Amino acid sequence: MAPVPALSDSGIEADDSRTFAACVEELKVRARQEGISDGVVDDVLGSVARVERVIELDRKQPEFTRTFADYYNRRVTAERVARGRALLAEHGALLERVLREYGVPPHYLVAFWGLETNFGSYFGRMPVPDSLATLACDPRRSGFFSDELLAALRIVDAGDIEAERMLGSWAGAMGHMQFLPSVFLRYAVDADDDGRRDLWGSIPDALSSAGNFLNGLGWRTGLRWGREVRLPPDFDFSLAGRQTKKPLSFWVDAGVTNAYGGRLPPLDEPASVLVPAGHDGPAFIVYDNFDVIMRWNRSEYYALAVGRMADRIAGGGLLVQAPDAAQPPVTREQMRVLQEDLHALGYDTGEADGIFGPVTRTALSRFQKARGMIADGHPDSEALAAVRDAAAGLQGRSGGRAAPQAQPSIERDSASN
Repeated sequence: MAPVPALSDSGIEADDSRTFAACVEELKVRARQEGISDGVVDDVLGSVARVERVIELDRKQPEFTRTFADYYNRRVTAERVARGRALLAEHGALLERVLREYGVPPHYLVAFWGLETNFGSYFGRMPVPDSLATLACDPRRSGFFSDELLAALRIVDAGDIEAERMLGSWAGAMGHMQFLPSVFLRYAVDADDDGRRDLWGSIPDALSSAGNFLNGLGWRTGLRWGREVRLPPDFDFSLAGRQTKKPLSFWVDAGVTNAYGGRLPPLDEPASVLVPAGHDGPAFIVYDNFDVIMRWNRSEYYALAVGRMADRIAGGGLLVQAPDAAQPPVTREQMRVLQEDLHALGYDTGEADGIFGPVTRTALSRFQKARGMIADGHPDSEALAAVRDAAAGLQGRSGGRAAPQAQPSIERDSASN
C-alpha cells in the first residue's frame, strides 16, 4: 500500500457518543464547503454505511512480530517471479515509455505491482467510501481519514471512477498499486488518454502513475536499490542499520564484498548495511533508492522484498545466504518486555509498544555491544534472555523496578520504535 501521510489535526472531531449519521452530515457540509458537487455529496455520502469489520481490522494488533524469513518467503516466490518476468515482456513497450517519462526502470514497477496486488489479481473488495467514512467517524484517526474521504469524493467528482466501482482495502488503498485517495489525486495520470485516471481498469494508467509517484518520492535514475553482500568475519555489527550511512568506499575498506566475494565499486555513494535476520542471516547494502521505496511503504522488510523481487524479475538469482525459516517469531508481549527491560537498563527504546523498529534495534545493539555479544540488534532467543537476566539482576540489587540509568539519548523515529 502507498504510504500513509502524516496524520492531520484538521477534520471532523469525532467522539464515541456521536452517531455515524450525524458525523456523515457534518462531512457533507465540509465537502460542499470544499467545492465538491452536490450530486456527488448526496449520491456518495447519502449512501455510505458504517462497516464494523473496518473498525475491527483497524484495531487488530498482530500477536507476533513476523520474522524476515517468513515475510520474504511469502512474497518473493518462484511463481511470482515467473509471472513478473512474463508481464515484463508483455508490457515491455509501456514500461519503457514509463522509464523515459519518469526514470523508473521496468523491473521495479513490476515488482511493486507484484507486492501490492499480486499483479492486479486482488484489489480489495471493500467499498472505499464506506471504509473511509467509517474511519472518519471513528475517534482514533478521524482527521486523517476525513481528509482521505474528501479526496475520494474529489476523484469521483472528477469522473475518474464511479463510486460503486471504487473498491479497495479496509483502509482505502485502491487499484493495481494500492494508492490512497490523496496519493491518487497528486500522482495518478491518464496514460491511455481516455479522459480518466483509472487505476483499476487501465494498466497504462496504473504503471505510469506508479512511475510518477516514485519519481515524486525522489527516485534516482541509474542507481540500484542495493544488493546482497558478504560481511567480513570481524564486521562491527553495531554499524548495521539505516541510521548509519557511510560512503560505499568506507564499506569496501571495511571488507564488505558482493554476495560472491567480489569487490564492490569504491564510490562515494552513501550506503547502509542491513542484517534483517541477524548476523547469521543475509546481509544487504542499500542506497538512496531503498529510502525511496520506504517512502512508499515504511517497512524495511517491504523495501527489501521489492528490491529483491525487482532483481529476480530482471534475471537475478536466489539469495546466496537465505534467512533461517525455522527462526521463531517474537510475540508482541515479549517485545514489550524487552523494551521495558532495556529502558530499565538505561537504553532508550521509546514507548514500550511491542513494535520492533529502529530505535529498539539500536538500543538492543548497544546493550549487546556493552556485554561483548555480537551487536546485530536482532531479538533472537539469546538476546532476549540476556536482556531479561540483566534487568532481573538489576531489580534484585535495587529491591524493585530499577530507575533508568543515565544514557545518551537516541533520536526517535516517529513512524515506529
